[in-house]
Amino acid sequence: AVGAVLAVLASLIITANALVAIALLCLIQKTGSKGLYFVLNLAVADAVVGFTVTGLAVDKLSQPFHPPQIFCVLRMAFVTCSSAASILSLLLVAWDRHLAVRKPFHYFQLVTGLRVGVRLVGLWLVAAAIGFLPVLNPAFQIPTQEKCSFFGVFHPAYTLTVFCAGFFPALLLFIYLYCDMLKIASVHVQQIREVEQAGLAG
Repeated sequence: AVGAVLAVLASLIITANALVAIALLCLIQKTGSKGLYFVLNLAVADAVVGFTVTGLAVDKLSQPFHPPQIFCVLRMAFVTCSSAASILSLLLVAWDRHLAVRKPFHYFQLVTGLRVGVRLVGLWLVAAAIGFLPVLNPAFQIPTQEKCSFFGVFHPAYTLTVFCAGFFPALLLFIYLYCDMLKIASVHVQQIREVEQAGLAG
């Protein structure tokens, strides 16, 4: 049952993000907006998450399955890497929208193709470093795993490290960016109302 649910979810994730990626490519070609590449990267990262979930679904549907240790570690590293890339892409999208709201007149000068490319390459390098850290540091692995799962392969210290050094700071920054955008939008709404009231009074 778990394998069937994972298979359905993986299919939906891949299909939905493929459609989103196609729509974004058409929109980028039409508008030339460089910031949309961050959203496109989010769709690609989520599609990769779908592919990794497909592998887990196949394992569930083909029990019993007892792969070697390195196979499990690499598989879970790919899952973690793609998930980290998805979270970091959300952060880049938030940063891009914040920049567009905070500096609208300089946005197109600041967000160039080169800078977008550098940020996307850096994003995937950081995601790979997070995901494959247990491969490089065996201390983050559980030597004798009972099943090929995240918590069955990776040591709790790795999960704690990723959460404290990666996920939690990213979440705080994400919340700050959107709260600041909300604050700026509220100021803009107030200014628009003042102009409207002044126009009606005139």
